[in-house]
This record gives sequence, C-alpha cells and structure tokens, in this order.
Amino acid sequence: MPFLATTPVEKMSGPYPRRWWALLVLCLSLLIVVMANTSLIVAAPDMTRDLGLSSSDLQWVIDGYTVPYAALMLVLGAIGDKYSRRGALVTGLLIFAGGAVMGSLVDETALVITARAAMGIGAAVVMPATLSLLVATFPRGERAKAITAWSATSGLAIAVGPLIAGWLLEDHAWGSTFLINVPIAAVAVVGALTLVPPSKADGMGRIDYVGGLLSIVSIGSLVYATIEGPHFGWGTGAIVAAVVAGIGLVAFVAWELRHPHPMLDVRRFRMRPFSGSMIAVLFFFFGTFGAIYYSTQFLQFVLGYGPLDTGIRLLPLAGAVFAGAAVTGRLTPKLGVRTMIVTGMTLGTVGVFLLTMVDKGSTYTDFLAPMMLLGFAIGLSVSPATDTVMGSFPESELGVGGGANDTSMELGGSLGIAVLGSLLGTGYRDELTDLVGTRLPAAALDTAKDSVGGGLAVAEQIARDPAGGPQQAQALVDAVHESFAHSVAQTSLVGGIIMAAGTMIVLAVLPGRRPAGGKREERAEQAEPDREPAESA
Repeated sequence: MPFLATTPVEKMSGPYPRRWWALLVLCLSLLIVVMANTSLIVAAPDMTRDLGLSSSDLQWVIDGYTVPYAALMLVLGAIGDKYSRRGALVTGLLIFAGGAVMGSLVDETALVITARAAMGIGAAVVMPATLSLLVATFPRGERAKAITAWSATSGLAIAVGPLIAGWLLEDHAWGSTFLINVPIAAVAVVGALTLVPPSKADGMGRIDYVGGLLSIVSIGSLVYATIEGPHFGWGTGAIVAAVVAGIGLVAFVAWELRHPHPMLDVRRFRMRPFSGSMIAVLFFFFGTFGAIYYSTQFLQFVLGYGPLDTGIRLLPLAGAVFAGAAVTGRLTPKLGVRTMIVTGMTLGTVGVFLLTMVDKGSTYTDFLAPMMLLGFAIGLSVSPATDTVMGSFPESELGVGGGANDTSMELGGSLGIAVLGSLLGTGYRDELTDLVGTRLPAAALDTAKDSVGGGLAVAEQIARDPAGGPQQAQALVDAVHESFAHSVAQTSLVGGIIMAAGTMIVLAVLPGRRPAGGKREERAEQAEPDREPAESA
C-alpha cells in the first residue's frame, strides 16, 4: 500500500480500506478548530492582565475568530467540492497553524485579534472539509457511525480545550495556548496526505460566487451585530450591520432562487428533515455554548478554581458526550431521528434550567448535573441532526452541506454567547449597583460593574488601601459573588425558555420516525426536481 493516499474516492471500486484511520485524522482536525474557541475561556484572565484588555477588547479577541469562521464556511465548502476537499483540508490547517504562530508571538491587542481572525479563516476551510470528506469516504451503511464519532469529537473539544489550556497556563504564558495548535496541525496535515483519499465533486458547474458573496455579507453582518449590539449597545455600527444582514439575506434568497447553479438551493428548506435538523443545531448550540460560557466563569471567578482545575472539572461533560454518542448509535436506527433529537434537546433544556438554582453558596456539585445533561444531550442529538442535514445533499454538494451544518452550529454558539452573555452582564451590573452602589467611588464602581473579574480586582485594591482594609474588601467580594450568581440564575431562566421554545419548534417541524442515514438518496432526490427547470434553462 503506497505511503500517500493518491487514489480518489470516486475511482475506488469498493470502500476505502483505511477509512477509519482517515476518520481519526478528520476528527483530530475538527478537534483543534473547536478547541481554539473553548481554550480561550480559561486563558482570558491571563490575556486580560498581560495585554490590559478592556471588556470590549476581550470580546473581540474571542469573536475575531468567530466572525470569519461563521461567514466563510458555506463558500469555502463549495470551493472544496469544486477543486479538492482534501486540498481544502490541508490548506485550512496550514492557515490555521500560521495564525496560531502569529498569536503566540505578538503582544498587541490588534495583532492578537488579527491572528485570531486568520485562525478563523483556516477553521472555516477545515470544518466543512472534514464533514464532506467523511461522507464521501464512508459507505452509506457506515456513515451514521462515522458522523457520531465526528459529533462526539466536537463535544469532546468543549471540555478538552480548557483542560489543555489550563495545563499549559500552569507553567507557561498565554501564548502557549496558541502555539500548542501548531504540532497538532502538522500531524493532521501529514495524516491527511497519507490516510485521507482525495475527493471532489464530479460534474460540478461554475461556483455561484455572487451567492457566496451575499452569504458572507449576510452571515458576517449578522454575527457582528449579535456580538456588538447586546454587549456594547445598539449604536450606529451594530444597527447598520443588522440592516445589512437583513437586506443581504433577502438578496441571497432572491438570487439563489433564480440562479441555475445556486451556492445553496434554498428550496431545500421545504424538506422538513433538513430544516428541522438545521433549526435543532442552531437552538441547541445557542443554549449549550451560552451555558458553558458562564458556568466556566463561575468556576473560575466565584469558586476560585485555576485554569487547570477548571479544565479538569469540565471532564464529566466530555464523558457524558461519549455516553450520549454510544446511546444514539444504538437507538437512532430503532427510534428514529425525531425522537433522538427532541429527547436530546429536552435534556439540554433541563440542564440549562437547573442552573437557575445557582446562588452565591453554590459549589461545583451544583454544576455537575447540568454539565452532564448538556454533554449527554450533545452526544444524543447532534449526530442524527448532522447526519440528516448531510443526507439532504447530493454527493456533488457535500462541502456545501458541511458548510450549512457547521454555519448553523457556529451561528447558534455565537448567538448564545452574545445574547446570554449580554444578559449575564446586564444582570450582574444591576444587582451589584443595588448592593454596593452607594458605598464605592464612581470610578471604582464602574470598574467593578464592567465584569466579575473587574469587581474582584477592585476588592484587591481596597484590601491594600489603608482607607479600606480586608473587611471592606471581603464585603465587596461577597457582593460580586452574589451579583454574578444572581445573574447566572436569571440568564439560565431566559436560556432555558429559549431552548424550550426551540425544542417545541423542532418537534413540530421534524417528521415522524425516520432512521438516521436512511433514505439518503430519496431526500436528495426530493430537493433536485425543483432545480431541474432552472438547470435546463
């Protein structure tokens, strides 16, 4: 057997013999691009201190990765379909690694954000490529199992990212959380060339670049508006971005309906399995990413866990993801996609609602059950939803299918962190003002209200000030903890209600029992007749 995988999947007479090794490479590639989002959660305090980041700076250090990541996936997935899915994977990994090297070397806020944006562009190439290569490489009877492993990996990265970052931060600066991605990306590149077979769409027409540009403008503006507006106020920039997103979306739909070879055939949303699964992924990651975002902050700032200890305490979530994946692999063929997705979303909703019980006396144990429910729900529902989305696309559009699924996932996570994070900040500021508003100077109060980390920093200053002292400092610490706990409970209530509404919508949209991975050709064919008149025109 040759060292390099050179035979295209399309020319193989049978299943690719090393497909499970190829899956390992694809999951490794997926792992690092998802970890790049979650690892920053525990690195943020160190970065804030070293770079002197404001809350606005920190938000864009985090979201500089998210905006290009979400906006570009659909277009870059189509380019991978056209030219080379494996080539796209390797190119994306190299761009990602280059951004990681840059991020580890710079010490200015603007340059860190630029490095994160470069990593986001690389991730936007990698993520749809992993899913399209998976579906192209595995025979139909094994795809559901392979997609289950892929989905479990994305859930695993939520816990592994903070764990690895915490371990590195014990002895190294925050730049190490960027640099660790480079050797992993290098291994993935070598693995892609040696174990992943080449693949591209046969007979694909010209790429709809106008539709692609409209999708970039629409999604990019939407993500920008949801980050900027809730966190920093609906000023001119956020409002303009929201208007551009709305106009861009209308223009995108109108263009795609008329184009003979659309980037994304929007008629596909008439298919209930496809639209229901896309909605499920969006709502699910909205609640899950938002809840994990503020739960991790509670573990660090209120319970006082360091980065490594925080990462270790997220491991039960990873174990629950694998447990859910094992269950869904066995039960989805028997019970159907709708049952598994709705059950997973229900469990996730319960997990978010459990966080409404958090108060200033809460311990790690109070977060254990919600995290395990969220992890189990990820494993249970994301795999059948993803399999259904990919099953709605013909073989020639697997990159577009992966881009659509991953855009829904990333958009949901971005909305969850932005919207729930904004509610968290507002609730914290209001409660802290009520508790200590008359006892702190205006400047100190503004700093304390900016974030829970800012409140604890003000308490440290009071402790060192002869006019303050330990007793006043401890009183402020107690008020900060109480305010943040109160805000977590309030935010979880809103998040749980949104998750519950999403679950009811998915229950209404998804059709009855349909085994995952089954009737793939039938679903793809249902989408094609609508396009035939346009293509023959």
